[in-house]
Amino acid sequence: MSISDVRIAPLTTSPTEQGNPDSADAPANLAPRPGVATLVVNVASRCGLTPQYEGLERLQRQYGERGFTVLGVPCNQFAGQEPGSSEQIAEFCSTTYGVSFPLTEKVKVNGADRHPLYTELVGVPDAQGYTGDIRWNFEKFLISPDGQVVARFAPTTTPESDDVVKAIEATLPS
Repeated sequence: MSISDVRIAPLTTSPTEQGNPDSADAPANLAPRPGVATLVVNVASRCGLTPQYEGLERLQRQYGERGFTVLGVPCNQFAGQEPGSSEQIAEFCSTTYGVSFPLTEKVKVNGADRHPLYTELVGVPDAQGYTGDIRWNFEKFLISPDGQVVARFAPTTTPESDDVVKAIEATLPS
């Protein structure tokens, strides 16, 4: 399976969009798309790292027109730090941080019910060689426009760190 074949719904969908995934009224698929560099980040609203939304939004604004997007993936698996409903999460991200990048449905990133997107991601090592389960909120994965996972960054690595910015710039479509 390719990362772009994984289905992950948007954070908010109307009741008519929750039907058959193959129907015309199915929710959009927010999985990383071919031709777009994507920074996938599991996010939470009540975490000490939540201010990283500011840096993520700045990356979106700086590189969005050049074939890049941040993809926020809400997850409540770490100390219950993303307890809200889809509507509450969307409102928080919009009003508190002005988030303009897409947010997916709330998913599990670890364990038996791990979302297939994260099944594809967790085998990729970070710069220190770590592979496996997501360690905390705001772990980041950079997906190239051809669907390859090219980098993994620890939760404490800030979105605008030199390592992240260099990786994004090297991965942007030409």
